[in-house]
Parts: sequence; structure tokens; C-alpha cells
Amino acid sequence: MAVDLTGFLGVVLLAYLIPGPDFLVIVRAAARRPALGRAAALGAQGGLCVHMCAAALGLSAIATRSAFAFTVIKLAGAAYLVYLGVRALRDARRRNRAGAVEGPEPEVRSHSAVESGPTTGGGPAAPAGRQLNRRDSFLEGFLTNVLNPKAALFFLSVLPQFVGQGGSLTRQIFLLGILDVAVGVVYWLALVGVAARLRTVLGPACRRRWELVSGWLFIAIGAGVAATE
Repeated sequence: MAVDLTGFLGVVLLAYLIPGPDFLVIVRAAARRPALGRAAALGAQGGLCVHMCAAALGLSAIATRSAFAFTVIKLAGAAYLVYLGVRALRDARRRNRAGAVEGPEPEVRSHSAVESGPTTGGGPAAPAGRQLNRRDSFLEGFLTNVLNPKAALFFLSVLPQFVGQGGSLTRQIFLLGILDVAVGVVYWLALVGVAARLRTVLGPACRRRWELVSGWLFIAIGAGVAATE
């Protein structure tokens, strides 16, 4: 089985370096807490595993050849991105409102404080946006890639170009897909580490602005996905 691993790794790295919806989901989660970024990264790669299995079993070919099925997946992905954008904008507005009332938020919080929400000696503080947990972040990353038609097209049209002539096609797709997912895990975890360092440098006000910007970016990407032919 002769597989062009060098060429494949180059294409994979290039695909990860070009920001997409998964990049935005992971960085946004990491800006809140590194653990959430790691959960979103694993979720995104889990979504790619679904596309990998579908491509190996031939299900992706059926979906992409069916105009109706492909349109449903595309519109569902676009709607989910718009949903994430609207929710991010609402969270940013709540955080801005809470920041204006309470002043700068503390830089260091315990895990329990983050999960249960901020409190003060005088009672519960005003909510600063919906508190995400690892499961929520994992699900966001997972659904973002599962509903991404470009991810399905990569495993169906790009990945098979690097398989060898001999051996099982299904086996080669699985091997290359696992390599793709593994490279992505390393890349995303490194990115989360960078985002965690930036989080310690940037203040709460900057993080609230990023929440606002990410919301509009989600909506713009969702609209772009819906408009693609």
C-alpha cells in the first residue's frame, strides 16, 4: 500500500491553518477557560471521525450525490452557526452589562466558582453570560464539524486522492483519516495553549469584545455556508 503521506500531511496542515468554524468555536471556548477549549477541540475531532467513518463506508458519497441531503446538511450547519453567533452576542451583552455594574471581574476563579456562577458576600452577582461546561463545549465542537459540508467533502474528494492503488480502499481511508484527526488534536491543543497564555495577558474587557466579535463572525460564516451552491 503506497500512500503519499508527505503530500497528505501538507494538505492536512494547510487545511488546519486556514481558520474555519471549528477554529472559532475552539478559540472562543479557550478564551473562557482552557479546559473548555480542550473539550471543544476533542469534540471537533470527534465530528471529523463521523465524516471519516461515513466516507469509508460510502455514506458520504450518497449524501453528496443527493442534492436534497447535501442541502439539508448545509442548511443545518448554517443554522447552527447562526445560533452560536446569536448566543455569543447575547452572552457578550450580558457580560458588558455585568461588567458595567460590578467593575472588572477577577482574573482567577476556582473551578467550582466558574461552574456554579460568580457570587459575592452580599449574595449572588448578576449573571455574566451562560456558564459553559466541558460537555457543552465538546458538543459545540462536535456539531460544528458534523454539520460542516466542507469536512464531508474533504474526506470524500480530497483524502481519496492520496490512497494507493493496492490494498483496501476502506482501510486506507481509515488510516489517513485517523492521521488527520491526530494531527488536528495536536494542532488544536497547541492553539488552546496559546489562547490560554493570551487570556492571562488580555483583560476582561478585551475578552468581552472578543465574545462580541466572535458572535458576528459565526453569523457571517453561517450566512456564507447557506449561500454556497
